[in-house]
Amino acid sequence: MSERPVHEYIKELSEALVQLSDKVLQNFNEALYAVTHKDVQSARKIRIVDDEIDQTEVKLEERCLAFLALQQPVARDLRTMVTIIKINDDLERIGDLAVHIIERMPALGHEVMERYQFEKMGNLSATMVRKAIEAFVTRDRLLADNVCAMDEDVDAMHRMIFKKVADAMKACNTDTEQLLAVLSVSRYIERMADHATRIAREVIYLVTGEIVRHSDDTFEKLIQSLKD
Repeated sequence: MSERPVHEYIKELSEALVQLSDKVLQNFNEALYAVTHKDVQSARKIRIVDDEIDQTEVKLEERCLAFLALQQPVARDLRTMVTIIKINDDLERIGDLAVHIIERMPALGHEVMERYQFEKMGNLSATMVRKAIEAFVTRDRLLADNVCAMDEDVDAMHRMIFKKVADAMKACNTDTEQLLAVLSVSRYIERMADHATRIAREVIYLVTGEIVRHSDDTFEKLIQSLKD
């Protein structure tokens, strides 16, 4: 490993990370499709692909750790490796969310998914992940900031769904199992946006050396949701 330039290894690991993100996003989109159309075959495939994602995540982390041990990078190269390891972990967790979504398939379907606009919410969260990875590749601080700002839009959609479910539960002949499944899927998509925000913050750390994960407005968001 030491015979090759450090930047070549970092480029290879970065490209592997991008490939993993593409696979994760495709599986997530397939999960929403499978639940919407109650596609059992697609649901089985999603579980298989998730196992592949898990294995890829482990192998990529092992390559990063081997690089750190043998190359002992400093300064920017070290920050890049730390960022890749953290983004790798976030992508694996997003992959798990696709499996959680298809587990709610029995209680859902096209009409419910459309009523709560899960396709729109899912597309927005997926866009956040895609832009966060692009920000990593291009080292674009402004794009990373943009991803962080988009998180509030997903949070607002999650709060709206929560209110709809709360109102529906007050009605007669309520399908409680279905409403709980709706809340779960909304939460899974919202978590995906949270992971995208984490990735964007790691990019900010990579570009500037500034750690911003403890400077978020989680508490303020909670207070605002209680006021709404």
